[in-house]
Amino acid sequence: MSKTLIRGAKVLGGERQDVLIDGATIAEVGTGLSAEGAEVVEAGGKVLLPGLVDLHTHLREPGREDSETVLTGTRAAASGGYTNVFAMANTFPVADTAGVVEQVWRLGQESGYCDVQPIGAVTVGLEGAKLAELGAMHESAAGVTVFSDDGKCVHDAVIMRRALEYVKAFNGVVAQHAQEPRLTEGAQMNEGVVSAELGLGGWPAVAEESIIARDVLLAEHVGSRVHICHLSTAGSVEIVRWAKSRGIDVTAEVTPHHLLLTDELVRSYNPVYKVNPPLRTERDVLALREALADGTIDIVATDHAPHPHEDKDCEWAAAAMGMVGLETALSVVQETMVDTGLLDWTGVADRMSVRPAQIGQATGHGRPVSAGEPANLTLVDTEYRGQVDPAGFASRSRNTPYEGRELPGRVTHTWLRGKATLVDGKLT
Repeated sequence: MSKTLIRGAKVLGGERQDVLIDGATIAEVGTGLSAEGAEVVEAGGKVLLPGLVDLHTHLREPGREDSETVLTGTRAAASGGYTNVFAMANTFPVADTAGVVEQVWRLGQESGYCDVQPIGAVTVGLEGAKLAELGAMHESAAGVTVFSDDGKCVHDAVIMRRALEYVKAFNGVVAQHAQEPRLTEGAQMNEGVVSAELGLGGWPAVAEESIIARDVLLAEHVGSRVHICHLSTAGSVEIVRWAKSRGIDVTAEVTPHHLLLTDELVRSYNPVYKVNPPLRTERDVLALREALADGTIDIVATDHAPHPHEDKDCEWAAAAMGMVGLETALSVVQETMVDTGLLDWTGVADRMSVRPAQIGQATGHGRPVSAGEPANLTLVDTEYRGQVDPAGFASRSRNTPYEGRELPGRVTHTWLRGKATLVDGKLT
């Protein structure tokens, strides 16, 4: 079994320590460690975190391999410091059966760059009319625990109630894409001053907030778990905060781009800024940051949504919605949360590894950096500053809103069960 000695790393941003990896496990954490025959990584004060966990990734395979594959998506994940990702169900065919989720799971195993946990669809074909094979997907080799029609809202309250009741039997969770479809017909961007000035169809905050309000009440009624995908408005924050104060079992996520970007960017008419839910106002952005800091929002999830250039390099109205995010997420969180003093690195580890692993029941991930734990780790050069160049992405797609923008921090190493997947910023 191979050994790796990480020397002089700031574990969770604290004092410098050495971490010895022996095989797939952390063998020892301390100072002045040595190990005969071990490969030595001189951390030089870089921050060592548990491997990141993304509860919301689009890997596109099967069906849209022109955008991404499980292999390219997991390579992007490793480049961003991730050791586990949850793959959304809106593939072609939809991941609404045991056969499809097992296919995605096995492709993840074959890739070797990070663990892939498929998310099962809530309804057949994402059509919102009939429950999918939730039990069969859970009992399959993929062991599905999270179900979502992401990309579409489970808009029928009866269907949503039945899904919450069903997953309760095995402590699963329904992850809701909160978008009331009738309120967003023809919507192109956030409804507000900018949409009015540009003459683009507005996407009102209440379209998100009304679904969240309904679903937390349903979860309370049923006694089940509900997770809110890509929460994006200040009003949504208040509803989740209220629900948690009542003891409702709700968790919520925010994307990196909703922590940084605002609807003012849409004035450029650059489709790279077209995303679902849309970029909101500065007031929303600040509310989301505060909610992530105080724990109202539980986690950061990328909503990594790759698209080929022809789906983005077109007029605004025709462009697909979505942004890639796996390779820039940690840098955006450093800029918006750490460098602003809202979170320390222990907090980042909690929001980007510990809690998402708990919500998705990702065994072996989000664990402490201590002896006896799985060696799922990422090393971050927090002093680095550099411009984002999508030409160097491992993802198959390049639709990033950060091209040419200077962001802090760079993942230099990632280990999956002790095996290096990224070394000195290069995939192994």
